[in-house]
Amino acid sequence: MTTAESYLKPEVIRQISRLDLRAQFVVKGFLQGLHASPYHGFSVEFSEHRRYEQGDDPKDIDWLVYAKTDRYYIKKFEAETNITGYLAMDLSRSMAYTYRQEMTKFDYAISLAAALCYLMVHQQDPVGLVTFDTKIRASLPPKSKRKQLGDVLSLLANLKPTGETDIAHSLSQLAAMLKHRSVVMIFSDLLADSEEVMRAIYQLRHRNHDVILFHILDEAEVTFPFDGMVELEDPETKERMKVDASNYRKDYEKEIKAFRDKYRQDCFQAGVDYVELDTSMQFDKALTEYLISRQSRF
Repeated sequence: MTTAESYLKPEVIRQISRLDLRAQFVVKGFLQGLHASPYHGFSVEFSEHRRYEQGDDPKDIDWLVYAKTDRYYIKKFEAETNITGYLAMDLSRSMAYTYRQEMTKFDYAISLAAALCYLMVHQQDPVGLVTFDTKIRASLPPKSKRKQLGDVLSLLANLKPTGETDIAHSLSQLAAMLKHRSVVMIFSDLLADSEEVMRAIYQLRHRNHDVILFHILDEAEVTFPFDGMVELEDPETKERMKVDASNYRKDYEKEIKAFRDKYRQDCFQAGVDYVELDTSMQFDKALTEYLISRQSRF
């Protein structure tokens, strides 16, 4: 995959777009509320007021507020409140791994990010990009213009996941960088100390950001489809180890299950959405299922 278009084909856009985007995607953490509803006055709550400015429609003046303050204020609708999204992409060397799938973990992450970027831009919500390995390497400021999708994917298409990783430090940097409440979408294989990663995620939550953790593993990292004597290599340290795969399988399956279960439990307690994925899943189907399941909770 070398071009931005390959990450989000027209048929994928059509499949993702089957969701009711106008009604439910990003306001207050993806799937709550109406977005820029044309039906002002129908079950829409006022979230705040702002001062009347020249050019505003006088019909929107709140006359009750005027009677109390002798000043003109405009009703600002909850449905008109945009929320900013950040796509946080892991560039560590391990993300380049694939055993037999067409997509590496990094390709899979880009495809997910492309679909989410498309959805947010379609909703006219600003979305930005942050890439990291041992620290934040690049950032693209949030914008809601249609051109943003191409800008995000053009940047990602020219990146190579080649570095070592310090997810916790990078997410702590991101927490310090964000000045306004945002939806932070993290794409990583999380091959790092889970306690440190969760401490950084708690920082994001403490600052009132919504966090969605897309935990992306290769199919082989989940199913361990090896037999006999095999040599395994750590993708980041290059350390190698020979094992009897047949005898090692049960221990490996136990460890990988515990690894994912720990993240699932910790994220649940932190109020973080934990989305468990592997590269054998169709990314557009997996994303659609996640969005629908999130929708059902509201």
